Amino acid sequence: MSPLAAVIAVLCLTTASAAQAEPSEKDPHMVAPALERYTRDTLLGGVWKRPGLSARDRSIVTLAALIARNQTVELPFHLGLALDSGVAPREISEIITHLAFYSGWGNATAASALARDVFAARGIGSDQLPAAAPALLPLDEVAEAQRAARVGEQFGAVAPGVVQYTTDVLFRDLWLRPDLAPRDRSLVTVSALVATGQVAQMPYHLNRAMGIEALMQLAFYAGWPNVFSALPVAKDVFEKRPK
Repeated sequence: MSPLAAVIAVLCLTTASAAQAEPSEKDPHMVAPALERYTRDTLLGGVWKRPGLSARDRSIVTLAALIARNQTVELPFHLGLALDSGVAPREISEIITHLAFYSGWGNATAASALARDVFAARGIGSDQLPAAAPALLPLDEVAEAQRAARVGEQFGAVAPGVVQYTTDVLFRDLWLRPDLAPRDRSLVTVSALVATGQVAQMPYHLNRAMGIEALMQLAFYAGWPNVFSALPVAKDVFEKRPK
């Protein structure tokens, strides 16, 4: 099935479910013919072919946005597209796990159930998935000490539990898991922050991962308002980067 046909099928199922009717190939044209045209010509025929971001990275950005927003209808198609674009099963597993911390356990659990079915259909077994407790990447002791001290000074007296779990689980465990590169974790994190309108924490991760083309991708999968809310933060970070 072509990417366009798969997206149209998704739209058919969504329309049919809402209307309590049997899906048909004409549903997208009957309900939203302009949406079908934009999907075909603008999104799949244009945005996904832009040279500023690899197909692999576009899939990572898109998966992060869909999972963070708990938009599961299109997720099976994009999980398959991600695999076809070079995102390894172990990386998809880590993306879902990572997003449990950045968009909530419920969203990650829903994505995990769909990924299980996609993996099963492709014969992807547990041998292609990351270990539950692998040997971790080396910790940058200096940078982590500075981060922990800064957060502790700001919030230690108000929310000591949050500060402790942020240190012990988030930055000294999750971020050091080896089956998703730190750069890709930053890309996933920023995509989720933009997709959910949480722009205050973007600067650190923008410095590590994201360029303007990723924001272009997110405009279509998280909406223009979320991207325009993120643009002032991104503009400030990009302008301060060394030339």
